[in-house]
Amino acid sequence: MKNAVVLLSGGLDSATVLAMAREQGYTCYALSVDYGQRHHAELAAAQRVARSLGAQELRVVNIDLTGFGGSSLTDNKIAVPELPSAGIPSTYVPARNTIMLSMALAWAEVLHANHIFVGINAVDYSGYPDCRPAYIAAFERMANLATKAAVEGQVLHIHAPLLHMSKAEIVTEGTRLGVDYSLTVSCYQADEQGRACGVCDSCRLRSAGFATAGVADPTTYRN
Repeated sequence: MKNAVVLLSGGLDSATVLAMAREQGYTCYALSVDYGQRHHAELAAAQRVARSLGAQELRVVNIDLTGFGGSSLTDNKIAVPELPSAGIPSTYVPARNTIMLSMALAWAEVLHANHIFVGINAVDYSGYPDCRPAYIAAFERMANLATKAAVEGQVLHIHAPLLHMSKAEIVTEGTRLGVDYSLTVSCYQADEQGRACGVCDSCRLRSAGFATAGVADPTTYRN
């Protein structure tokens, strides 16, 4: 039996990664993080996706990044951008992927799981520095230096299977794997019913992905 921890946000990308890990024969333990994001609709979506795709367990951990702010996703005084911008957008959350991967790493050690899956994507991403291939490689090196499991010979692997895929390719692969994308929430400013704004960067990338893939977009929009 191969155990894997899968970071599951409740969005399109992480749902696809969970389906990919399951197809590869892993027993999947899904991990969601309540970090003080603008809405909890994506956490409810993660529960739906975990049930739909047969995760062995879904665990939600809490860490309040609103105490630091610095992002439009953790500080309500900063507006979510609705137009493309140059450079790193305000939706970047300082150290978020590092924190989430560290939590996944801790649970993986407890589960005797040598594999962590994450839905990081370096093609259709928003300029985030922690979505680059070099970052994933560096975190994997760190994990194999810093854990009891690795020191005792259990090599840890960080899998980012979407890293070089376009959003359309992700939608196509997830559709092949039977992912029900109507269960997912990707919007940065969805309402508590999970209805998307349709104008934020995440909504634009998601909508374009479905259109390019030729797959009907099941997203529920507010307007």
